[in-house]
Amino acid sequence: MPTNQTHPNVIPLGRTSLLNMTKILFYTLHLSPPCRAVELTAKALGLQLERKIVDLLGGDHLKPEFLKLNPQHTIPVLDDNGTIVSESHAIMIYLVRKYAKDNILYPTDLIGQARVNALLHFESGVLFARLRFITEHVFFKHQPDIPEDRIEYVQTAYRLLEDTLADNFVAGPTMTIADFSCVSTVASLMGFVPMEKSTHPKIYAWIERMQQLPYYEEANGAGAADLAKRILLAMKANRKA
Repeated sequence: MPTNQTHPNVIPLGRTSLLNMTKILFYTLHLSPPCRAVELTAKALGLQLERKIVDLLGGDHLKPEFLKLNPQHTIPVLDDNGTIVSESHAIMIYLVRKYAKDNILYPTDLIGQARVNALLHFESGVLFARLRFITEHVFFKHQPDIPEDRIEYVQTAYRLLEDTLADNFVAGPTMTIADFSCVSTVASLMGFVPMEKSTHPKIYAWIERMQQLPYYEEANGAGAADLAKRILLAMKANRKA
């Protein structure tokens, strides 16, 4: 597989102008897949984010000062010199539209954009929704195990993604923000709902391509592993409660 040709949209860190002068506040938590999707986008664009950690389990998202930023009390939230953008997909599109040197990460042509949009909706409506069914069950309802039907929902999502991957990346031959969004959730899920490599070879090959990004581990890999670890530890603690 080609490596240099598959990631042509990484901006050199030495680029000046808005990338170095703009103060961008980012309300985030590394355990959150949507937050990590934005991190991947920012890294690809060479953007520096000033991170504000929001402890969801500690209730930071329900504090009055955060609710002024996002009445839906969800993360991530971006504050770009007073422009507030919430929801990971909206943030990624905003960052690409404002700061990217080209349209590779989020195409402007109708067909290319439609393909990316379709996969963004698949990520939020299928992949992340099924992850959230599990994290809420364990972290907030304090349940000791993942129900079998929820595991099967995730396995079905894996199969749908495997069938979708007809090229090197989820929306075609070139990496886009749809890959950042999908890989942040899939890499997290695989830590507590294992995926069989023999039946999902295209997903494993796609993840390996994403892992070639020099910023992948920092922006996504470590957080995905930490989330899986915390899920497993929480289930163990819930069994003893």
